[in-house]
Amino acid sequence: MTTPTPQNIGQHDAGGDYLRSVKAQQVGAGDRFLKRQGDPSSPVTQVRTSRDDFGTPALVVATLADGREVRIAFGSTIRVRTRRPAPALDVRTDLYPAEEGSPEATVVQVAQLHPDNQHVLAVASKLSRGINLRSGSQLEDIDTLAHHLFIDLDDSDGALTLTTLLTQLPYDGAMGRWKSIESALALAATIHFYRGEEVEGRAAAARLTEPDEAETDPIRAQRTAEIRQRQLNEPNLYDREVLRAETAADLAGERQWREARLATLMYLRARGGSETFGEEELDRRVRREVADLRALADRIAEAGGND
Repeated sequence: MTTPTPQNIGQHDAGGDYLRSVKAQQVGAGDRFLKRQGDPSSPVTQVRTSRDDFGTPALVVATLADGREVRIAFGSTIRVRTRRPAPALDVRTDLYPAEEGSPEATVVQVAQLHPDNQHVLAVASKLSRGINLRSGSQLEDIDTLAHHLFIDLDDSDGALTLTTLLTQLPYDGAMGRWKSIESALALAATIHFYRGEEVEGRAAAARLTEPDEAETDPIRAQRTAEIRQRQLNEPNLYDREVLRAETAADLAGERQWREARLATLMYLRARGGSETFGEEELDRRVRREVADLRALADRIAEAGGND
């Protein structure tokens, strides 16, 4: 079992600013350019666009508070620290056209069902530019988006559609890629179990054993099986971390640890339980954790935490 790692869901730095990559022409007053060392420049006070001899925008010239001028090629991307929220994405213009039947088309089709959800559109916009199914980071993006659809938006159909992009991929020994495939398999199994589709759920769950079965050395295989059984019997459900975040009223931290707990519970359920947790008990715990996460997502949204 891949140990779940809580993801950083914040988009601000310690000072409350947004860290964002923007087009040169989107730079505005108050923005600070990030230098190669990561330090911010003086704030921008004024921006003008310089055109070439044919009247085409060529350079964006930003004047800083310290008097310096920064010239940036029009249309290029630059990293800034800014107080301004990102402009809203539009499902009609910010998703790249995709070839029918391609992984990109699958992502776009799912995203189009949530035209007002900026998180979905942001991830889908990035993925619609091109998906490399051998890229661990892109597999993680797809898996994360599928979980967001299931947990936050209660869209099990969309989540299940996205998991199919990963659940058909083989185990090739690359654990960096497999962790996302494994997570998608556990999610797919969970959704099927939710629906009472036991056959489909167990079919998805069956593939979770592939890394164990890939070991050909009998001694190593036995040792791996013993370690795996111990992990199943003594899982880390992050009780202390969740309680600590709850006590501190740290909504983002609580969400991170609850997501890690849910990932463990879904994996355990998909593996058929263990000597410690039976399938019925795991079904109950998974449903309760999903309900708690959905309620927590509402609280975070009310607190303005989804910027």
